[in-house]
Amino acid sequence: MKQNRPKILVIDDDPKIKWLLSEGLSNSFDFIAATSGSEGLQMVGIEKPSLILLDIKMPEMSGIEVLKRLGKVDVRPEVIMLSGHDETRYVVESMKNGAAEFIKKPFDLKEVEIHINSVLEKSNLKREVTILKSELRAKSQYDSFVGDSPKIVQVKNLIEQVANSELTVLIRGESGTGKEIIARMIHNVSDRGDESFTKVNCAAIPRDLLEAELFGYEKGAFTGAHKTKPGRFEVANKGTIFLDEIGDMPLELQSKLLQVLEQQEFVRVGGITNIHVDVRIICATNRNLEDAISQKLFRDDLFYRLNEITVFLPPLRDRVEDVPLLVNHFVEKYNKLYERKMAPLSENVLEKLMSVVWPGNVRQLENLIKQVVVRGDESVAIDLLVGQSSSAPVPTDPAAVTGVTGSAPEAITNEPPSFSLKKLVSETVSREEKALISKVLNRTNWNRRKAAEILEISYRSLLYKIKEYGLNEIK
Repeated sequence: MKQNRPKILVIDDDPKIKWLLSEGLSNSFDFIAATSGSEGLQMVGIEKPSLILLDIKMPEMSGIEVLKRLGKVDVRPEVIMLSGHDETRYVVESMKNGAAEFIKKPFDLKEVEIHINSVLEKSNLKREVTILKSELRAKSQYDSFVGDSPKIVQVKNLIEQVANSELTVLIRGESGTGKEIIARMIHNVSDRGDESFTKVNCAAIPRDLLEAELFGYEKGAFTGAHKTKPGRFEVANKGTIFLDEIGDMPLELQSKLLQVLEQQEFVRVGGITNIHVDVRIICATNRNLEDAISQKLFRDDLFYRLNEITVFLPPLRDRVEDVPLLVNHFVEKYNKLYERKMAPLSENVLEKLMSVVWPGNVRQLENLIKQVVVRGDESVAIDLLVGQSSSAPVPTDPAAVTGVTGSAPEAITNEPPSFSLKKLVSETVSREEKALISKVLNRTNWNRRKAAEILEISYRSLLYKIKEYGLNEIK
């Protein structure tokens, strides 16, 4: 039985060259042949050779032209040029277009064997280095997403399973849970990790400009379009595009995105030519897309196309066991960034941090630890937590996404229930005050000045109450 030997494609209009190589080196390599450049290019995709021996002087298509076209192949084999001329210009042009070696005809078979083995060895080494870098990059990405709670381990396992697929990924979770980190992890761990990662926040770009930003525009497409500009999808070609806040994409643009998902092509604003791209799409949202569909604000066919793989990120309140790990991570991060020497936080402070509801999730915790490190005093954490009550609201839309229902969860505590009349009255008043303010704001369509007049309080007091109770306008 023959061993699994390297397959060498010989592209030369002289058929004797292939015969000569096969006769002399058949114990080391398997040779296949093409007698023209066009035939050779077809065989590259079919045979997938380890290496190509390419003649420079051929009719119809020269070896240099074949070499240039090989540069557009996704996985290009290594190429050794063959030529009866050793003029410097041929050597320079070959190397400039990616040839690994240059051999002059007539050649010595032993010399050819040495060159082939040398090039293949370098290619294998390069491949091993690429794999190693990918593994190190993957480890780095996993380390950057801190947590070892069961829900986070489940998320990491899912990422590992889907990263190298071409499936569209939808990341769902409350604001501040780390959706962008997950998107970057998926990209970096995938085969596209060496290509570009392009982020677009669909909520941050005005709806009138979002189409041009995503798909680009032709010169003269609108006032101010003085030159043709490629869009983010073209910039992300071969890589990954991350569409953050996809739930805020205007309905009229959703059909164009669906076309990109299904056909991998689109037309620039003001253009007529279809532009083909090879892009992995990852989306994220903290909105309840099912509700948006029922309200005719989001296309159901786009939702099903985006929803090939869904990653649910749990809120911090559902993974409190990760809080100490996150705190230590952020202390180390900002010690290094701000050149501080803040010691790890005490067990007492960590316990208090674990008992708090975090409506802003990991982002809120990180901001708090950043201040602690900058000020160099762990008691700052306790001071900053004053006012962080168990009645802190939890965003309703994300709750539906992550499966959390009902009112905001209570802070985690082992303390016995309080029977203080004063505290009971205070909580009752706060609850009724919050309900009344919310009711008036909704009746006035969130006209804050008009609501302040009806409530007979100052405008500034109303703004403070809105912030204190975490009231959000429903759009």
